[in-house]
Amino acid sequence: MTDPTPNDRPPGDQPHGDRTAGRDALLLAVLPHVAFDGWTRQALRLGAEDAGFGLDEAAILFPGGIAALADHLHDWADREMLDRLAEEGEAFDGLRVREKIARAVTVRLGLLAPYRDAVRRDLSRRALRPLSRRGLQQLHRTVDAMWRAAGDRSTDINYYTKRGLLAGVYASTLLVWLDDRSEGQETTHAFLERRIGEVLAFGRQISGLKRLGDLAEAPFRLAARLREGRGAAAS
Repeated sequence: MTDPTPNDRPPGDQPHGDRTAGRDALLLAVLPHVAFDGWTRQALRLGAEDAGFGLDEAAILFPGGIAALADHLHDWADREMLDRLAEEGEAFDGLRVREKIARAVTVRLGLLAPYRDAVRRDLSRRALRPLSRRGLQQLHRTVDAMWRAAGDRSTDINYYTKRGLLAGVYASTLLVWLDDRSEGQETTHAFLERRIGEVLAFGRQISGLKRLGDLAEAPFRLAARLREGRGAAAS
């Protein structure tokens, strides 16, 4: 008796790479429905049908349900971002550090652009409660991936400082991006450039700790803004 081929195996028995591909396929099929149905079982059901998955298969791929699927959006975006930057090769490697960081943020936002409404709904869902440990871990993984792509290998206090500040930059830029209707996202790009300049100059601005603290608090302000917007919409 021969072993089943990877495609013959149930989702839970797939090799790691195939399982990740299955999770990615289901995520991308669900995202268009999230724009209309939110991060709900209805969106999951419709996306599973579109991707040719049964609900039992979807449950195996995402035992945590729709919340786990929403979490996977961040994992997918991080991996795709790194792949795109790697594909740019010398064109990316030859950039200055600040340009690499700006490019990483721009690429990630570009990947999320077709799913802007799904991203907005995900942030609103998370903002119903204070930033969770899981949300902070996801944000850390994203900015860590950006810094590593830019060549940063620091292990001292600079490791935490750089990632903490970039977390604030990315979160605040994401908020601008969600509402940016300017041509070519010019408003977002200009905002991002200003914030990156502040982060990379932190050594020369050590006396301006209040400003740096404001940057580090941006993820929390993002959550508060989203909570306020949701409350206003409900009233």
